[in-house]
Amino acid sequence: MLTVSHQFPVPKDRGVQTWRAHGYNGAMPSLPKEFRLTERRNPASKNLDRMSSLEIVRLMNREDQRVAGAVAREIPAIARAVDEIVRSLRRGGRLIYVGAGSSGRLAILDAAECPPTFGVSRKIVQALIAGGRRAITSAVEGAEDSERNAERDLQRKKLSSKDVVVGVAASATTPYVMGAIRYAKKRGAVTIGVAANRVGPLIKLAKIFIAPEVGPEVLTGSTRMKAGTAQKMVLNMLSTAAMVQLGHAYENLMIDAVLTNKKLEGRAVRILREASGKSVSSAERALRSSGHDIRVGLIMLKREVSAREAKGLLSKAKGNLRAALGETGKRNG
Repeated sequence: MLTVSHQFPVPKDRGVQTWRAHGYNGAMPSLPKEFRLTERRNPASKNLDRMSSLEIVRLMNREDQRVAGAVAREIPAIARAVDEIVRSLRRGGRLIYVGAGSSGRLAILDAAECPPTFGVSRKIVQALIAGGRRAITSAVEGAEDSERNAERDLQRKKLSSKDVVVGVAASATTPYVMGAIRYAKKRGAVTIGVAANRVGPLIKLAKIFIAPEVGPEVLTGSTRMKAGTAQKMVLNMLSTAAMVQLGHAYENLMIDAVLTNKKLEGRAVRILREASGKSVSSAERALRSSGHDIRVGLIMLKREVSAREAKGLLSKAKGNLRAALGETGKRNG
């Protein structure tokens, strides 16, 4: 199977072959020699190796300012993706990120942060990286070039139609990610693509396509830079907005945070104090009595009940914190 060549620039006939090999059977659009913006040279940094340290970091900062605007233009698509994720998780599905190289590492980072931040099982948000665990810290040669490996990895996860698969690929062409999205479609799962190029096979394959076009990198092709920053911002939005919609926050507070050290216990006390308006000592007592369950502690403080009564109220409300607090007029989850 043909894949996009990594020799640049790409001849026009090679671009046509690649485009068609990835399933584009219609009229060939007019493409530049290198159709991926993230692989083009940035005119502003052509003399990068002759710049001073100050000039380099100023240039990088100037280029980074493009990222937020590029992400902002994708907000409607990001919101649609969040709604799909929420629907899938509510019916027992999972959010599974798939990526290679820098994109895969960013996906792993976002997935790893969800359990401690939102108190969800590690099974709910997962990430696959081409090349497996070794690829998290080292480059695994050729790992991203296999579509079959992605299919195999998702088969091991027992992918179902309840799940959401988010393919993260700055180029929108990575074979491992393409394979994952193709297989996810066959299984009836929701498919979302996150890239930094609007031209590429991912736009056709994914149900929802999110592509903040940040332009060429300061260091040509180093997509851990602007493209990576944009991807990180998008993944932050997908997971955070979905978890908030599912009720894993109270106001803007991490009500389900997992307390694994003294710093986090101190944060939990501050959360209870801020949310309830009670004193620090009251918050500390509630946290201890609740078994370090911030949700239960908040119900204790606001409803002035025991830990047992608070757990009963939460159970009766089927886990809906606002309902347990008698605040059903305020939306949460």
